[in-house]
Amino acid sequence: MDIYEDSRTVSRSDLAAWLRQLANQLESDGRLFYGAAGAVTVADTVRCELEIERESETEVSVEIEFSWTEPTPVKVANEEKPAKDDEAAQSTEATPEAAS
Repeated sequence: MDIYEDSRTVSRSDLAAWLRQLANQLESDGRLFYGAAGAVTVADTVRCELEIERESETEVSVEIEFSWTEPTPVKVANEEKPAKDDEAAQSTEATPEAAS
């Protein structure tokens, strides 16, 4: 599932500035910002891949890819919510003064 994709033509100098910006974001807090308000947090350890291909006699491409696995969220039971039997008992015991 694609989260974000951007394609544009830039100068070599602008490309270098963009790569520096990404590097600074990775180094500071590990979040990469994209689009108007998007961000993704990069794991401390990533798998990296550099691919340089000759597409044709006149076209060369360089792809930099890094990926990581996010930990599976652990479901925690909400301890503040009483069980249904306890909830019914509490609602009959509550007084108007206790509710305010």
